[in-house]
Amino acid sequence: MSRKSLSIAVLAVAALAALVAFQFRGGTPAQTAGTPKTLTIATIAYPYKGRQEYSGLAQVVIQQGWLKEQLARKGVALAWFPVPTAVGGPLINEGFAGKRIDFAGYGDFPALIANAGGVETRLIVPSGRGQNAYLVVRKGLEARSIADLKGKRIALHRGRPWELPFAKLIDANGLKLDDFKILNINPPASHAALASGDVDAVFLLSDAILLEQKGVGRIIWSTKEAPTDWKMRAELFARKDFVDQQPELTQLVADAYVRAAHWAAQPENRAAIAEIASRGETPLSVVEKEWDEPRVAWADRWSPLFDTPVFEHYRAAADYTFKQGLVREKVDVDALLDRRFADQAIRNLKLETFWRPAATKAAAAQEVPKS
Repeated sequence: MSRKSLSIAVLAVAALAALVAFQFRGGTPAQTAGTPKTLTIATIAYPYKGRQEYSGLAQVVIQQGWLKEQLARKGVALAWFPVPTAVGGPLINEGFAGKRIDFAGYGDFPALIANAGGVETRLIVPSGRGQNAYLVVRKGLEARSIADLKGKRIALHRGRPWELPFAKLIDANGLKLDDFKILNINPPASHAALASGDVDAVFLLSDAILLEQKGVGRIIWSTKEAPTDWKMRAELFARKDFVDQQPELTQLVADAYVRAAHWAAQPENRAAIAEIASRGETPLSVVEKEWDEPRVAWADRWSPLFDTPVFEHYRAAADYTFKQGLVREKVDVDALLDRRFADQAIRNLKLETFWRPAATKAAAAQEVPKS
């Protein structure tokens, strides 16, 4: 086993052990009356220089220390629950279902799957304009567009957030899933399959950039060429019952994340947030390439606004998960997206004019999504 694989395995085992430990503590915030003793936030984590680091704004919230201090004043401890990327969505959904976590930063698809299955959560704070997805063809293949891949082997990890932009891409080009030989394999396996020539193309997030940098493949399309609501989204969700029972604590968490977003949105902090983003398995060169997108202003990359494209994105995702049979019940997006706390956080921090709403779908219609 490689050192990288071993680190992932160790982190996964630690996360699962922590879940079991929570289960046997004899109670959780939602199971006890009054103010909980501990507020728990789950998010993607990774080993870094002998310690554990958390992804994105979660690490900024930790470094700022404001949330921990505010909760301590109310007699509430702040706990961070580490989740390895390889088991992110399922492990977080298990934590929500068992009421062992109160908040989580994770992707749109697993959140929809949880709610369709009866585990009610609420999107509390959106996170910018989303992450890009990329279509990469193997070295030596002359394909220039998705249409050129008809009948060929494409690695796509089904049920993960980047499946939606892939579906939108093929639909925009008059194609369907059956036009391709889809291999449902995870990103690490798809990297190896592309390098060995076992697949003709892969559809991935920013790790696609690393494949291109290594000369394994060539990016022929990305969501940088598509409407912004096509992108994969990952943001802050909370258990509905916690939100209902603890609105004051929920507001503190929302305030902390909006504070962190405002810090990250300052141009002078770009290098610092990029360094945080590169502490996991993503080199700094990949982070910068992912962020190299002139149509997305730096501040907007961290926007916590519940603007129209956020609703459009989740409605499209809810439609897709239902139509594809990934869920049995279609999720009510208007109920899922709870804008009260982010809106109040923006007012609390006097940031009403800092971010501007993104363009609506009609305004974005000038963008050409076809590959």
